Amino acid sequence: MLDWTDRHCRFFLRLISRQSLLYTEMVTTGAVLHGDQERLLGFSLAENPLALQLGGSDPAELAACARIAEGWGYDEVNLNVGCPSDRVQRGRFGACLMAEPELVAECVAAMAQAVKIPVTVKTRIGIDDRDSYEELVHFVATVAGAGCETFIIHARKAWLSGLSPKKNREVPPLRYDMAAQIRRDFPQLEIILNGGIQSLDEAETHLQTFDGVMIGRAAYHNPYLLADADRRLFGAADSAPPRRAIVESMLPYIQQELDRGVRLHSISRHLLGLYHGQPGGRIWRRRLGEAATRRGAGVAELLDILDQDWLVSD
Repeated sequence: MLDWTDRHCRFFLRLISRQSLLYTEMVTTGAVLHGDQERLLGFSLAENPLALQLGGSDPAELAACARIAEGWGYDEVNLNVGCPSDRVQRGRFGACLMAEPELVAECVAAMAQAVKIPVTVKTRIGIDDRDSYEELVHFVATVAGAGCETFIIHARKAWLSGLSPKKNREVPPLRYDMAAQIRRDFPQLEIILNGGIQSLDEAETHLQTFDGVMIGRAAYHNPYLLADADRRLFGAADSAPPRRAIVESMLPYIQQELDRGVRLHSISRHLLGLYHGQPGGRIWRRRLGEAATRRGAGVAELLDILDQDWLVSD
């Protein structure tokens, strides 16, 4: 979810679901330690509960970043061992680390010793030809032995060469059965399922087997699918407010960010899918995309689009 789940996106999603745990885009240890931490890590407390996802392979650097994350107020720090991109592999992190479970265990142990917040791992079910169930068991057992109690399993293996990151989300078949077997064989662990989940109906079905589900791109492209999550999955009394009310709730935040020099497009791009599947949804997407790129665009443009009669209010 690089360049997708930034702070603007998360603030918006939090208006739809108050209780779902949100994750940042993956941030490398080098960026955290040597970059602009306010830009990379800063967030509104309204976004909590929130997990920081890290990419790295040096135990000391990851421990330092975990301490920084805890200091910023994150509720969890997650080590990404699932991203298959070439750029990530060149940095020796992401899915290629599945070939080095002992190193991942060292990283987790260092992070767990450094902080009091949970340290979790997001992984695939395998890489390249190292995709047997026995190898997955070895990886999980080794990393769990270092103190990781929660694994988010993307139920596809990753091909580290020959497939783009996009194809790695589509071509290798989903193996929910392997993730479910891990859940049965490691009952002491929290196993969260990721990969291919498109709706709350599917989420509820998987929750009969798993301790949690992670929804990524489906929730980004159709964010209002989370509107009933608090009621259906967390037992809240009410669902999310209507779409228009959500946009109106965003306006003070948008104005605040505009006053800080942020361009409207940097925020509004995350709202493009709000009316996905609704009458007028395509026009909303087109009009908002066009308006937000104009010089000086602000909340007035958003309100003008909301007031058009082609947009059916829910």
